[in-house]
Amino acid sequence: MTKNKCRKLIVCIVLSIVIALSVWSWLPVAERISLDLIEGDSSKIRVVLITDLHSCYYGKDQNRLIDMVDDQNPDIVILGGDIFDDRLKDDNAKKATYRLVQKYPCYYVSGNHEFWSGRVDEMKSYLKSIGVNVLDGACMTESINGISIDICGIDDPTYMIDKDWEEQIDTACSQTHDSSLKILVSHRPERVDVYEKYDFDLILAGHAHAGQFRIPFVNRGIFAPDQGFMAKYINGIYKLSNNSTMVVSRGLARESTPLPRFFNRPQIVVIDIE
Repeated sequence: MTKNKCRKLIVCIVLSIVIALSVWSWLPVAERISLDLIEGDSSKIRVVLITDLHSCYYGKDQNRLIDMVDDQNPDIVILGGDIFDDRLKDDNAKKATYRLVQKYPCYYVSGNHEFWSGRVDEMKSYLKSIGVNVLDGACMTESINGISIDICGIDDPTYMIDKDWEEQIDTACSQTHDSSLKILVSHRPERVDVYEKYDFDLILAGHAHAGQFRIPFVNRGIFAPDQGFMAKYINGIYKLSNNSTMVVSRGLARESTPLPRFFNRPQIVVIDIE
């Protein structure tokens, strides 16, 4: 084989691998994790965490996303910010949330893109009108399978000073109960230094898109907003210094992003709390 042919073959192989990985990185997945956070051998709660949908398309009437959630049979669904987008139309986000709230208790917190749209109040009003629980410095208590859960949520701090944002956490935290499992839903995973001041059992976040290009095996992102290069809090489970557990979703954004995902399949997170 001549050098020229050899080079062409190598280029073709590399391009084929890149294309295959790009297609694979476009396909959504439901990934399960288990957390030992409640007492009792038979006690169990299943939470589906959906973040960073960015009003992206998941089939007619969002059927693919709805089917993924239905397959998991969750007790509650958490919508962890950037469900809507600041550039794409609201249609896909509205279809998804409307169909989800018909089947499951849904809890929502805002993301930065909803604030960037300038229409965050309109989006919240729509979600409230269809029955989604909108949390912006509030806490709601659910009883699921005999277990009391305090679900607290805060706005994205895009246009808030730190003091006001932490006041939302204080307000939500003040409504929790010692006997309940305490969950905080926040769009931002990088604010670990703040979360460690509180005694939440579980923190749920998104925002990072897993750094868009995720580095396999080391679970780092090439670049994530508000974390920079080699971002740390991008995907999966993180144990904080105060013994809280934080779970970060890679999110579902696809056509809304300027760069393709790589080693970074769109994701809903299925959390079994046992």
